[in-house]
Amino acid sequence: MVNQERLVNEFLELVQIDSHSSKEGKIAKVLVKKLEELGLEVKVDDAGEKVGGETGNVIGKLKGSKEGPTILFSSHMDTVKPGEGVKPVIKDGVIYSDGTTILGGDDKAGIAAVLEAIKVIKENNIEHSDIEVVFSIWEEGGLFGAKNLDTSKINAEYGFVLDSGGSPGEIIVKGPAQDKVNAKIIGKPAHAGLVPEEGVSAIMIASKAINTMKLLRIDEETTANVGVISGGEATNVVTPEVNVKAEARSLSEEKLNAQTQHMVETFEKAAADLGGKVEMDVERMYPAFNVDPEDEIVKKMQEVFNTMGLESNITSTGGGSDTNILNSYGIKAINLGIGEKKPHTLEEHLHIKDLVNAAGMVTELIKIFAK
Repeated sequence: MVNQERLVNEFLELVQIDSHSSKEGKIAKVLVKKLEELGLEVKVDDAGEKVGGETGNVIGKLKGSKEGPTILFSSHMDTVKPGEGVKPVIKDGVIYSDGTTILGGDDKAGIAAVLEAIKVIKENNIEHSDIEVVFSIWEEGGLFGAKNLDTSKINAEYGFVLDSGGSPGEIIVKGPAQDKVNAKIIGKPAHAGLVPEEGVSAIMIASKAINTMKLLRIDEETTANVGVISGGEATNVVTPEVNVKAEARSLSEEKLNAQTQHMVETFEKAAADLGGKVEMDVERMYPAFNVDPEDEIVKKMQEVFNTMGLESNITSTGGGSDTNILNSYGIKAINLGIGEKKPHTLEEHLHIKDLVNAAGMVTELIKIFAK
């Protein structure tokens, strides 16, 4: 029932609308119009005002034709850079950019799939329970749209986030919590050629801390990384200040707490050993989520893929998504593969068959929850 030509054309339209994080105003207006034309009641919340963006989250509601649980479909409108002036190219059943930008399938493939599924159920008079749609802002880099979602406008019991690179069939039931760990290391300036012994090098403190820190793959559930180091102005000055930006993630909050504490203590010890100071800033960016593979939401999803003739794959992820936040609101949510390959790179691409299957997946979900 999915109209492949219509679906592909809509996806191509969406990826050509510039929408870097915090700059989703243009695409939000387009999506509000599209949802209203499909008969949804549409609101834009105030998340953009809270975080300094052009627009808020787009929230749509489609009244059901029969009783049943309210289900929510979520995808984010923003893209990473470079994502302006996307020129999509189709070759051998695969959609690419022209190689100068990302494609934007992360996450406009999810949006296109949801729009197509709603078109299919309406033009075929398919019965459905209440459907809610959230197209969120500023997911990349912090999940800011989801964190500031106006939940008073949401009634869903179950949530399906279309935002993973696996092909349709992938069911992500576990995702990690993440801590942001920033260290401001304070040393003491001195002339590096005349009296270096009078200085305390913030670079040496940072180096000692990082050299003794457990990083990268900690265990099967936990990772940690130092991503940014900045500081220093000249080679003839003992560097008085360095800023280090790091992170830790784990599917286990207990392990995350332990890893973050280890990183903090390592910075503090290195500073004390070398006569400097350190100011730490630790922030929990988002909580973990863990949905039982035997839960009804997973069983329904497996039923969908069985109906479609697709193999289902229950798995976990090391990345964060709006799924983490929806679960923290009490909405039982899972993340689903929609085929966005090599996201955040110039090699990003999307197989048309995956896009079609993603739309079919949403359609079948709506039908199954209405039974």
